[in-house]
Amino acid sequence: MSAKYDESSFKVLRGLEPVRQRPGMYTTLDNPNHIITEVVDNACDEALAGYSKCITVTAHADGSVSVQDEGRGIPVGIHPEEGVSVVEVAFTVLHSGGKFDKASGGAYRFAGGLHGVGVAVTNALSTAVEVTVYRDGGEHYLRFEHGVAVTPLARIASCAKRKTGTIVRAWPDAKYFDNPNVNLPQMERALRAKAVLLPGVTITLNIGQTGESKSWCYPDGLRGYLAEALSDQELAAPIFTGERYIAREGDDTFVEGEGAAWALTWAEEGVITRESYVNLIPTWSGGTHDAGLREGVFHAVKSFIDLHNMLPKGIKLTSDDVFSRVSFVLSTKLLDPSFQGQTKEKLVSRNALKLVSGMVSDPLLLWLNEHIEYGKKIAEISIKQAQSRMKSTQKIEKKKGSSVAVLPGKLTDAAEFNPARNELFLVEGDSAGGSAKQGRNKEFQAIMPLRGKVLNTFEVDRDRLFANAEVHDIAVAIGVDPHGMHDHPDLSGLRYHSIFIMADADVDGSHIATLLLTLFFQHFPKLIVNGNIYLAQPPLFRIDIPAQGKKPLRKLYALNTDELAVTEDRLRKEKVREGAWNISRFKGLGEMNPLQLWETTMCPDTRRALRVELDAGSFLAAEHTMTMLMAKRESGSRREWLEFHGNEVTGDV
Repeated sequence: MSAKYDESSFKVLRGLEPVRQRPGMYTTLDNPNHIITEVVDNACDEALAGYSKCITVTAHADGSVSVQDEGRGIPVGIHPEEGVSVVEVAFTVLHSGGKFDKASGGAYRFAGGLHGVGVAVTNALSTAVEVTVYRDGGEHYLRFEHGVAVTPLARIASCAKRKTGTIVRAWPDAKYFDNPNVNLPQMERALRAKAVLLPGVTITLNIGQTGESKSWCYPDGLRGYLAEALSDQELAAPIFTGERYIAREGDDTFVEGEGAAWALTWAEEGVITRESYVNLIPTWSGGTHDAGLREGVFHAVKSFIDLHNMLPKGIKLTSDDVFSRVSFVLSTKLLDPSFQGQTKEKLVSRNALKLVSGMVSDPLLLWLNEHIEYGKKIAEISIKQAQSRMKSTQKIEKKKGSSVAVLPGKLTDAAEFNPARNELFLVEGDSAGGSAKQGRNKEFQAIMPLRGKVLNTFEVDRDRLFANAEVHDIAVAIGVDPHGMHDHPDLSGLRYHSIFIMADADVDGSHIATLLLTLFFQHFPKLIVNGNIYLAQPPLFRIDIPAQGKKPLRKLYALNTDELAVTEDRLRKEKVREGAWNISRFKGLGEMNPLQLWETTMCPDTRRALRVELDAGSFLAAEHTMTMLMAKRESGSRREWLEFHGNEVTGDV
């Protein structure tokens, strides 16, 4: 490690270099599918806007992939600020594109491209990219090699003025991916799903190695796709489909055109099919729109059951009971969606839950009452699931009742004992603990407030661990004995599926979270390996936006200063007057009222918790790092590490 640390130590990554330095921040690295999908998404956005009826993807024998559409074609003129063609800007400048202006009159009203890094990432992680644009009566061509334009964009031929569109051919760079070849079955599935979501659009996949060609066009849209997926199953009811979008008049909360289309059904047995999309982007990990569908379906079915007095005495229905046997395809349109990560696998826009729930609930309830026979069949499936769940819970309670240690007095436990679902929040301070107790869902969430900072247990022997009252109470609450990474502990007594470390979003909170992570790493590592430990992500800022025209007063939250800056930029683009919004900084969790704490940090549908991950292969490296950071004898190594990484720290003053 060099002792030199001066002005020359600072590096500024420009152009596409940030992508090459940290490709995992921008795309998945198991194969190049995602960087090709970024190009496909642009073609689909043209189809979504109504300008393309045919999209062709070709996997060439040399490992390259090309995507062709019949859209408007990327603008070929010179960008007024960058001084090069717009095509070159799109492929070489991060955070550039035509999808930022979502207001009326913008190039795209609804689009999957949000951050302006899509095709620039494709270019950065490819050995070569060729772009052909048909526009303004000409064929225009540009080639990139290792992210750099070989020559400026040139018009190489004339074409009919009616002919428009874009062809992008990319050669993925093998050094960035575990497998350098495109996963064709995965690509095929993604393209077929795009065709479902774009009724009337034909999407074709050509495989150059075999000469095989496949095309998809679904005139029946979501219904036909779901029926095909469930063709070998016996359905309890016909597929229920619908679509609803916000009209211009009469809605102050959402924007014109926002809404959802869906197809869903129930089956008592068989594999469940669940797929969701936002502006044609597949959200494989679900998100708030999935949660909205779940909530809307639950309210409709619960209302039907109550109306027909079908619920047996002593049975309490939950959304999991109603939704456990549901298969669905959901396509949501949002003006300005927020995703978790650049790969957009999970939607985190909080307003999507309310939007989708409101769209689905009333039409489904009406359909159930118009089809009483099917409605009662669906109700019976839901009630049977509830009875099975409650029976299982009772068995667990009886088995454990006589042998469980006395739980800590400060633990406010969940109403139901269901280790497969229940959650425990280890909360910093009694004040925040009080808000968490009021804001939680009592059915499955437990709260345990911690006073002060937990002991650093990294060098504490296991037989002396319970001498500390806080550590003792945590161990008793979770129901698992301390153990090592190479032990085989009995985890059958684990009382909670998820354990959340919920500390303030400041330096002291980070310190407490670090001490708790040390406890779990050193003495309960199997809980981390099994994915039971999470870090809650409370926001640091609240932004109050005044009412604008038909838009009511809004409250937004930001996890940190970077997210605050992004939110303020978005407000400026929405034409909110500079300075009209008010920013409040939470000094701690205790400053949040119960509703705020629930919506931002505890609600499973809207929170953004981070799961702590550890596997056997990375344990030695993690142990080395933890020893350097937490062991008392390692103060010298710790000081060197802090001096080297000091420039990466942002002060919290």
